[in-house]
Amino acid sequence: MSDYLGSPARRKLLAAMGAGGLGLAGGVFSNIRVASAEALSGAPPEVDRLAVRVVTDSYQHLFEASGKFGDVTVQRFFMGLSKGNPRTLENEWGLSLHLESARGSETRQILVDFGFTADTLNNNLGLIGIDPAKLDAMLLTHGHYDHFGGMVGFLAAHGKKLKPGLPFYLGGEECFCTREIGPESAALSFGALDRKAIADAGVRVMFAERPSTLADHGFTTGSIPRVSFETPAQPTRMKVGLQADGMGCAPEGLPPEKRNLTIVPDDFQHEQATCFNVKGKGLVVLTSCGHRGIVNSVRGAIKVSGISKVHAIIGGFHLMPMPPEYVRSTVAALKEINPDYLIPMHCTGTTFYEVAKQELPGRVLLSSTGTRFTFGG
Repeated sequence: MSDYLGSPARRKLLAAMGAGGLGLAGGVFSNIRVASAEALSGAPPEVDRLAVRVVTDSYQHLFEASGKFGDVTVQRFFMGLSKGNPRTLENEWGLSLHLESARGSETRQILVDFGFTADTLNNNLGLIGIDPAKLDAMLLTHGHYDHFGGMVGFLAAHGKKLKPGLPFYLGGEECFCTREIGPESAALSFGALDRKAIADAGVRVMFAERPSTLADHGFTTGSIPRVSFETPAQPTRMKVGLQADGMGCAPEGLPPEKRNLTIVPDDFQHEQATCFNVKGKGLVVLTSCGHRGIVNSVRGAIKVSGISKVHAIIGGFHLMPMPPEYVRSTVAALKEINPDYLIPMHCTGTTFYEVAKQELPGRVLLSSTGTRFTFGG
């Protein structure tokens, strides 16, 4: 990764981005502003409080009680009721999270991922009462459609409300590669990130391939090293290169070993975890999918931050397709890390939930679309 980031081709690419366009594919990129995110140097920022709202996930537990669970405040969302127009949150296979952090009187709001469809995302944002105009940053964890599918419709509906030059953090050029799923003999499209929609919205793309600060309050892990036993499933393949319509990824923006290939099994080198250092509590690590391995993701956050205490691990752990023995090994490894709380979502699966509840009693919290978890403060 260090060779890739420091390569002459990479420096040339970033220089072109900073000058106002990549000069590729007939000027498709000319209106998209791209820069490297500010590298994390030294200790990460510390916040007094972090609230994580589940905007989109696969399920909603309508009658689960709100309350205090240990030192985490859990606020459930019932439904939107008004005279003659009852509405409810929508659920789908996808994930989107809204983060609000506070340090003294200073706050930051960040939208992490966009779920599968804009209809669900926009409906839920409106019901919950999240105002896109107040966002201080957006972040896409990785280039899977169930995490960016709602982006185009979100930007179409709210792009003009966003703060000018709103930072949009991405794990690198791999996020833009078109992806396919299913057997190679009958491959199906799994979509691609739309550069034009991003350019039209006027947001400022920040590549965060290495550990980076996030809106002055949090940080990202950058590319996550594989150091544990984990060998996560590779459900998709990415196509290297640009298409005639400008979709896809520029080969010179990829690691050297991938530039001359056509189809690459996804190793999710571009995936990142989102992290916050909560005062007096420790790290809150949001994995979204954890394709690089949930244990690898958390250990990566510990290494880049220098903070060993993990307060909470939240998100998809990508264990649903894995056999029970693998899940039990994952729980055992997380038990060694000793987090105060585990909040599984999305692609984690019920096997992990049941095993973790047995092995870490009182530490596993049930998530639900609309739920808000508050740490610290």
